Amino acid sequence: MRYAAMCVPALLILSSIAATEPIVPDADTPTYECHRATSPIVIDGYLEDPAWHHAATTKPFVFPWPDQQGRKQMTIARLLWDDDNLYVCYDCDDTDLTAEYTERDDPVYKDDCVEIFLAPAPDKSRFYCGFEMNCRGALYDYFYAFPDVLLTLWETGAVRLKTVMYGTLNQSEDKDDGWTLELCIPWSNFAEPAGKPRPEPGDVWRMNMNRWDGSGDARALSQWSPSGLQSPHPHRPEGFGALVFLAE
Repeated sequence: MRYAAMCVPALLILSSIAATEPIVPDADTPTYECHRATSPIVIDGYLEDPAWHHAATTKPFVFPWPDQQGRKQMTIARLLWDDDNLYVCYDCDDTDLTAEYTERDDPVYKDDCVEIFLAPAPDKSRFYCGFEMNCRGALYDYFYAFPDVLLTLWETGAVRLKTVMYGTLNQSEDKDDGWTLELCIPWSNFAEPAGKPRPEPGDVWRMNMNRWDGSGDARALSQWSPSGLQSPHPHRPEGFGALVFLAE
């Protein structure tokens, strides 16, 4: 039996012993200004909807650990919002598409994978929601009362995502071009930890976005905002950047 998003109150009680301190971000973490969507977005993975032209593009993800193995391939992302949903898209260069997992809550972080971590009430706690998605479109989601309680049985509701791969999957003898992903997350998944049904203009959440690229030992982790850890690992809320919701 899995926990649906409506069970978050019980999960918050369960994890009340953890993450009771607010997130105090590192100096110089980035800020992303999230515009409202100007037109409907079709979640098909192609990133061609006119609304995306109004979205700010992140700088290419950085590689904070120069000694890690794997190719250093470019990843950029964009975000938008409306009254109902948060929208996220990723554009990933990739010369060798690799992924094995296909089912919900499989360990997709072992594949070519992108992630987004969202902390909707960073001034109150270090709670955040994780969404990890491989290039085949499989989703692994969880609720983290960092660092003590990781609730992998928490399951988000009505999340939609699609990917498009430009190349051949799991065929290392040829050269691929990359992959794209579109993600739509309803605000209802954050209502309890955020304390409101949806963000308002001017609200600030904390966020990080990551990409795992490659398989086995030849893997590289890149990030929108460096975690500040000594070895390649994405989970550290102090390293999250700011997600600012704009009125337009």
